[in-house]
Amino acid sequence: MRIEYFSEPLLEFANGRHVCPRKGISTYGVFDRDSPTRNAQVNVGAVGTGVCLQKLSDWMDRCKTTIPGPSDTQQPRLFPSFPGLRHDSGFYTTFYFEAALCRQVPERDVTEICGTKEVDRRVEVAVDLYQEHVTFLAQNRQVDVIICVVPDRLYEAMGEFSPQFGGTIALDDVEVDAMEETNFRRALKARTMNFACPLQLVRESTFGESTRDQQDDATKAWNLWTALYYKSGPKIPWKVPRYDGSTLSSCAIGIAFYRSRDRKELHTSIAQVFDEMGNGVILRGTPVEVNKHDRTPRLTEVQAHDLVSRALNEYRVALGNYPARVVIHKSANFVPEELAGLTGAMHECGVQLVDILTILGSTVQLYRKGNYPPYRGTVLHLDDSSHVLYTRGSVWYYQTYPGMYVPRPIEYRTIQCDSSPAALGKEILALSKLNWNDTRFDGKYPITLGCARKVGEILKYMDVDDVPQVRYAYYM
Repeated sequence: MRIEYFSEPLLEFANGRHVCPRKGISTYGVFDRDSPTRNAQVNVGAVGTGVCLQKLSDWMDRCKTTIPGPSDTQQPRLFPSFPGLRHDSGFYTTFYFEAALCRQVPERDVTEICGTKEVDRRVEVAVDLYQEHVTFLAQNRQVDVIICVVPDRLYEAMGEFSPQFGGTIALDDVEVDAMEETNFRRALKARTMNFACPLQLVRESTFGESTRDQQDDATKAWNLWTALYYKSGPKIPWKVPRYDGSTLSSCAIGIAFYRSRDRKELHTSIAQVFDEMGNGVILRGTPVEVNKHDRTPRLTEVQAHDLVSRALNEYRVALGNYPARVVIHKSANFVPEELAGLTGAMHECGVQLVDILTILGSTVQLYRKGNYPPYRGTVLHLDDSSHVLYTRGSVWYYQTYPGMYVPRPIEYRTIQCDSSPAALGKEILALSKLNWNDTRFDGKYPITLGCARKVGEILKYMDVDDVPQVRYAYYM
């Protein structure tokens, strides 16, 4: 048993590297700034009530210039100013927005929905209403991304506790662990999946004066516009550079599970990352069984083989050859049948190096002197195969712990690996920074599993015959 510390991974931008996405974009510009295929103008569509659309318009005007960070903060690196939406710095992009790209939701429709007795019925009708307007914009206007602004009273009406399902709704600016409920965000994204136009859902209160329970305005601007930039692509705000100097092509695959809405079936969702830039595809697996003794979801050998074969074939189609190295992250323990299927598929595709890991939440806690948690990047090697890693914790760059609660580490178990445990831990830490929905860089899980889980949240609202989009932008 020993403790090690991994330094914060760097991120690569247009002409420089930095550990912080906000500082990197401000100083060096988004990574794909000079790409000849990048569209430097983003057409932003919007759906909302007249009041919501006006607030959005005013907010966009405000974001064209610098928004200072909070004046009373003692952590200026954690709360930096937003540089403004400029064509010659930062995002190097013009976000175009006008009345013709908007669809107004009548106030009477909102009032009628709020007056509906059943909570789940309110959500269903609200999804129908917004879907109608999203459909019009996607089919009749040249928009790259659509912002759906939800009035606060509608959000509160849909977010009431549901005795039947025990859940609440979640929008893109609010993370909520929800049960198997009728979820507005998930249902709307699933219902509009067939349009080549990602959605960004935002509460009306986001565009008002910041309150004690909200982020400061600069942070809200950073997170919103980074997400919109990524979704309007394919665009790349930042990427993870290769640290080992290896020229071997690599592919990361995340395997997670989600239950059907009736909770009768467990399915597999898979997120495949082609390279360090986060390019990849989303795949949906078939129903899987759960072991009655340890409640662990498991794939059959055929299912495991099929999933990885499909993923590697997508890699071959995109890049012209199979990868030399594959790393697989799974949110549950492996069984021999799964390993046989996974390794068999990779062997058939000529993969040279294989790293197979289980990544789980951990109950192990470390403590250090003082009032702050362990540093992000602290790893406790329990033995040769079990390693506890703090992907959240005190951050050297911020000079503080940016969270509100005691951070919980993750455990990564090396099942069948060619790489060293230290190299795999550093890779997990780097992949935790490929979250373009949040510009604070202390994500708990690597993008492989974080993406696969978010994908599962949306896929459960799609029919079996529906064809899911392959880009992560449609699910985040």
